[in-house]
Amino acid sequence: MVLIGLTGTALAAGAFRMAGDARTAQAMNQRTELVVRAITAEIGRYRTVLADLAAAVGAQSDLTAAEFTAITRPVDRQRLPGATGVVYVVPATTDQVPRLQAYWRARGNTALRLRPAAGREDHYFGVLRRTLDGRPVDGGTDIAQAPEAAEALRTARTSTQAAISSSYRLLRDAGLPPQRQQLSAVLAAPVIASSPPARVGAFRGWILMGLRNQDFLRQTIGREAGDQVRVALYDTPSGLRAPVARWDPGIRVDPGRAARDVGVVVVQRTWDLTVRPTLRLVRDTNGHADDAAWAVGGLITGLLVLLTVVVVTSRDRAVRRVAEATAALRTDIARREEVESRLRSREKELMGFAGMVAHDLRSPLAHVSAYAELLREEAAEQWAQTHRGFLDRLRAAAARMQELIDDLLTYATADSSTLRTADVDLGDLMAGIRADQMAADDPPHIEVAELPVVTGDPTLLRQVLENLIGNAVKYSPPGRRAEVRVRATAERPGWHRIEVADRGIGIPEDQRVEVFDAFTRARGSEGYPGTGLGLAIVQRVVDRHGGVAGVEPNPGGGSLFWFTLASGAAATPADSDTMASLSGSRA
Repeated sequence: MVLIGLTGTALAAGAFRMAGDARTAQAMNQRTELVVRAITAEIGRYRTVLADLAAAVGAQSDLTAAEFTAITRPVDRQRLPGATGVVYVVPATTDQVPRLQAYWRARGNTALRLRPAAGREDHYFGVLRRTLDGRPVDGGTDIAQAPEAAEALRTARTSTQAAISSSYRLLRDAGLPPQRQQLSAVLAAPVIASSPPARVGAFRGWILMGLRNQDFLRQTIGREAGDQVRVALYDTPSGLRAPVARWDPGIRVDPGRAARDVGVVVVQRTWDLTVRPTLRLVRDTNGHADDAAWAVGGLITGLLVLLTVVVVTSRDRAVRRVAEATAALRTDIARREEVESRLRSREKELMGFAGMVAHDLRSPLAHVSAYAELLREEAAEQWAQTHRGFLDRLRAAAARMQELIDDLLTYATADSSTLRTADVDLGDLMAGIRADQMAADDPPHIEVAELPVVTGDPTLLRQVLENLIGNAVKYSPPGRRAEVRVRATAERPGWHRIEVADRGIGIPEDQRVEVFDAFTRARGSEGYPGTGLGLAIVQRVVDRHGGVAGVEPNPGGGSLFWFTLASGAAATPADSDTMASLSGSRA
């Protein structure tokens, strides 16, 4: 019996260890993929910004310092972590330096003083610049002194595409203390003329951006890497053997697990990443399941030995104990597998969503909005009415996309953000919301009865009321003034039912349950704008406050949405179940 028990325990411990190792390897692959995707997306965003700036500069017929400042105004260090500044660089021979200096002084850079490097015939000067890191820059330095930067400039001109240099210490960082200096790179995009009097298609210079590797890596992958992996970045083609940047969360790595080595394509170069798992990653994914298996197996083995001794006098009792212990073990294993499955599914969903918003939606939308605002402020009056209409439609589309992103973020955080509860006067909340609605061009008719003071998060509860009032106004039939009635009724002691009734298009009976699901819109709403997330956000917020929400037909036409909130102490889960039985199932 002892031999069988120990053998089974060893097999179970081995199985747990193998399963844990598999989960650790999967988590390591996921973290590595997230880090690579974050670096690729961020460098792609830098490249896009640089190309847009180069195109904007190339479109100027006679660029001045003021115009360069206006073009680069949307660029800031928060959107471009690690960036040192943006510089307009032009080439010149030694004979051309005095004339070049006079030319750009006349165009607004009055303090420009060009200092060509000795012993060279070809020079590269930054004649206009915008600093992003707050450090003053001594203009006029010959960039040809940095072979890495000069090579990137030549590559960009030859390929007519953006290029990135090998890693080196920027000329502007030479005066910093050694402990503050870090390896950096520069990105260069060629400026091609696209408007007269310059010849269209002619090369005019470069837009150059400095990038400090350590700052870039820390701010780009901090969220994805967390405290579960340690990352080292190598610029292998540059010949540097030591890492040019690191991410170290301060937790020891697991020496028994192999590192992941992966190449990341960065513009026209390839960076090498080495990703190592920390003990936190191993603990979170593997834990001590094998130790627990040995402990449980040893305990079960002892029990089995004891039961074998007892079976001589009480066989039936021993059989019952074995059956109970086996059932408990199976239940525990099944529960653990179910919890792990839910956690993996939730983690995958949230990470995918965050990656989409952070890298695929917000960045390009910010570019669209920024350039649309720049055009509206500086060039709209010079256009025909038709073109201004196109610009207005562009800005409206960007606003609708921003609304969708905001709704997605609100929905994703509605059930996980920290509740900051306080006594909330719903009457005061509705007064503010009603004032906002009354400021519209076609204000609705909103009737508000006396509303109670409840306990909850003021921001989230305002979101609930704004979503319900906004839906009531949005889904009113065309040509009819929107009508909304808000009132409260008392439920059992300490609870209130808040009702928002409208005269809108209504909700079909068979969709009154699923209309609270994310991205679900009722039949008949196809011609109205919306994201399908408003009622899902309402449901999540009310659930977190211990209440329930539903919808039913409004006598005389339209819909009546309702939700319950506690006055005084917040409702417990038991309170929520009781409330559901009192108020009926969700419509």
